[in-house]
Amino acid sequence: MPTPTRLLAATMTAAACLAATAVPAVAAPDTDAVVSRGVTIPTFYNPPAALPAADGALVRSEPLPLALSLPGLDGPLPGTATRLMYKSTDSAGQPAAVTGAYIEPTAAWTGGGARPLIAVAPGTMGQGDQCAASLGLERPLLVNGQTLSVGYEDLAIYRMLARGIAVVVTDYAGLGATDRLHTYVNRVDEAHAVLDAVRAARSLGGTSLTAASRVGLFGYSQGGGATAAAAELQPSYAPDVTLAGTYSGAPPADLAAVTEAIDGSDLAGALGWSVNGFMQSDPELKPIAEAHLNAAGKAALQDLSTMCVGDALLAYNSARSTAWTTDGRSISDIVQAEPALKAFLADQRIGTLEPASPVRLATGTADDLVPHAQARALAVAWCAKGADVSYRPVVLPSVGRALLNHFAPLLTDQGDAIAWLADRLTGRPATSNCPALPLLP
Repeated sequence: MPTPTRLLAATMTAAACLAATAVPAVAAPDTDAVVSRGVTIPTFYNPPAALPAADGALVRSEPLPLALSLPGLDGPLPGTATRLMYKSTDSAGQPAAVTGAYIEPTAAWTGGGARPLIAVAPGTMGQGDQCAASLGLERPLLVNGQTLSVGYEDLAIYRMLARGIAVVVTDYAGLGATDRLHTYVNRVDEAHAVLDAVRAARSLGGTSLTAASRVGLFGYSQGGGATAAAAELQPSYAPDVTLAGTYSGAPPADLAAVTEAIDGSDLAGALGWSVNGFMQSDPELKPIAEAHLNAAGKAALQDLSTMCVGDALLAYNSARSTAWTTDGRSISDIVQAEPALKAFLADQRIGTLEPASPVRLATGTADDLVPHAQARALAVAWCAKGADVSYRPVVLPSVGRALLNHFAPLLTDQGDAIAWLADRLTGRPATSNCPALPLLP
């Protein structure tokens, strides 16, 4: 019988073949459908008027066809997917519909005990509903002349499934679900969405999960910030979700530092997503921000609100926010000068609370997009609070492009990160290296 590694390789080969095919836009099936940049969002993603009271409660579910799937003796490889919509609570304390997907692996779990679960918090996908990670499982490459979206989280997800680990992936608040704009890098919204995804997966019928299933969190970049925040907020928000371990890769823990770094970078479009998300999170910030934006800035933010990463890389590569403001100041300078904006960013700071479970924090030493120094500072802050932290600097040379410096550690460290989480899911204790942190880069 083929090993999980060979099955994964075969499946990813199929992925490469499939990814070469552009996915055309589909005509809207009815008047309730939402179309974003020529892509029809399935009506499943339209939230109902009323949501359940309990966080993590399932709103609806349906089978999700995996684009990258092969037949196997024990069922489709790597598994069987279910599209989810579940209830969460946003940073304003209001109910929010969040979408995502659960994948039941075909491979057996051999680590002992009940089959475990990993909640995957995706990295930056964009702000258009068509960019949602759950849709990326169904169509890993979306190219239609108006949008370009790549489901790059699929690789990590498939590696977990090959180990027999069940996976639930969240789309976050407002990404996929069509009733609001995605609140990009809002730590509370993202943490709640991750933790509630675990609750939703547990309540889904017909899975192999049990009350004894251990739970881990996995995320890089935006996802690393989401899992870091989730690890901090779990004791207060989700005491019923005991975590065996959390992987946080390249977390944007200090948004003031990250905002300055991404301005003028390859992924400058993320600056627009951040501002859009802040205004969605707190409507009182909108008139303050808009007073500083010129016509070009307002048009850019509107444009970016429907874009995926690929679109932003093409349209806003190296853009500078000084071209978006009325007086030519950067958005970072304006934030520092406006007390309400400065306070909002300060409230997004990750590292003020102690995670109650082991965390593996990895950051590329050459990362200048989500700066290495602020990610390392998060590890220092957690260690000072007594947290169980495994800090891993990924030492790679700078290649001169911020996006490559940021994403190279994702691929370089991914296997080790998943292996570390798998060890936690077997019950093996973690080893903190906080005492050695001053000696590490």
